[in-house]
Amino acid sequence: MYKHILVPVDGSSAAQYAVLKAIELAKAFDGDVTVVYVIDPYPFTGLGSDFAYGQAEYLSAAAAEAKQANDQALKACEQAGVKAAGRVVEAHGAWRGILEAAASSRSDLIVMGSHGRHGLEKIVLGSETQRVLSHSKLSVLVVRE
Repeated sequence: MYKHILVPVDGSSAAQYAVLKAIELAKAFDGDVTVVYVIDPYPFTGLGSDFAYGQAEYLSAAAAEAKQANDQALKACEQAGVKAAGRVVEAHGAWRGILEAAASSRSDLIVMGSHGRHGLEKIVLGSETQRVLSHSKLSVLVVRE
């Protein structure tokens, strides 16, 4: 039924829980998993200079965070014996990157946490899960911790 599952990760515990659920589904349906981390190259546009962060520094920190989140998810897949691949994509809005990654990887299911980042990033990003649900043509399984 579900042969290719996309799991967006952002380093949150909700995303890690989604990875565990995706692993269960992949094992049940003999499928594989793609883990994706989306970097917004300009996340603070319009907030003013008080939130300015050097672009190179931001991208470097985001890439390091992406690697850590992907590595953690891929390790869980490997330990469970599930074939998995990791991707990092850039998109204006995490939801857009998630949907683009789902299309390009030919996923037939997206499994994601009901919430993710906290603090200022959550205010800036809004509800990425809601946006994915609103715009996806694929089935989306939203998991709660």
